[in-house]
Amino acid sequence: MEPNQHELYEYARNRIKQKKRLFIHFIIFFVGSIFLFVANHWLSYHDEINWWIWAATIWLFIFIFHCIKVLITDSFMNKNWERAQIDKLMLKQTKKIEQLKNDLENSKSLEP
Repeated sequence: MEPNQHELYEYARNRIKQKKRLFIHFIIFFVGSIFLFVANHWLSYHDEINWWIWAATIWLFIFIFHCIKVLITDSFMNKNWERAQIDKLMLKQTKKIEQLKNDLENSKSLEP
């Protein structure tokens, strides 16, 4: 396999793993929320308040953050984006170094 194809394969494999983990997180969240409801109401574990709603809501926010990371952030902030940012910063640094060299040469030529 060529290096470029291998890199594409690794990226696809990692994305599949991320999405698989997200799906597993959803299943565990769903089953866990049902368990929390059952523990609160049917098992009468501190049934004077609906604490399961708070626990499920906090878990839902964690799941939403996981979704945002996998489906939004990682989909466009991947290796290609990193390379583009690195190239942009390197170009900026190169221009700055060239400017400093030119300034230094100009200051040397102005000295008597």
